[in-house]
Amino acid sequence: MSKSAVYILNFRALYNIIYEIKNFFNFDLFDFENEKDLINEQKKRENKSFVVLTKKKLNNNLINKKQIITIENYPFNFFSLAEKINSNLLMQQYDFQSSININNYRLDLNSRIISSKKNKLKLTEREIEIILFLKTRKDPISINVLQKEVWGYAEDSETHTVETHVYRLRKKLKKTFDDQNFIKSDKKGYFI
Repeated sequence: MSKSAVYILNFRALYNIIYEIKNFFNFDLFDFENEKDLINEQKKRENKSFVVLTKKKLNNNLINKKQIITIENYPFNFFSLAEKINSNLLMQQYDFQSSININNYRLDLNSRIISSKKNKLKLTEREIEIILFLKTRKDPISINVLQKEVWGYAEDSETHTVETHVYRLRKKLKKTFDDQNFIKSDKKGYFI
């Protein structure tokens, strides 16, 4: 998942403070004067985790109330605020990783389980990396690209690691879900 975002709504002074030290954080920082612009930005970012910092309570149904941190008491403790932001973003990350939909399956990165309505299958970390890498691509991925991006090998090195892993993963999926078409292949490579 790419960087999370912190949206600061109508609180320019706080934005200026966090902007000065944003290199210490692993999130994108945005400043908004109104809720409409904030909502439009969030729609562009789709499912990325975010937190809204504001001085007043929001009555917006488009933003989950758990993602809003209202600062009402002054002066406030900046370190406490940073902890709230980080814990909120971590909880969102955990929730996101607990339920990734891929075709007719649900992939839980936290427990490393892929499941359908009836069955569950425990996966290895490498198998999850393969599935996630293939899921993010629209076009088939060649063995060389998988070798480089998932394993970190040089694209031109001779190895059957990718084919072996994909073969074993397909075999496990067929045995558990009776699905031969989860990972497909053609002349250009593998795809989901």
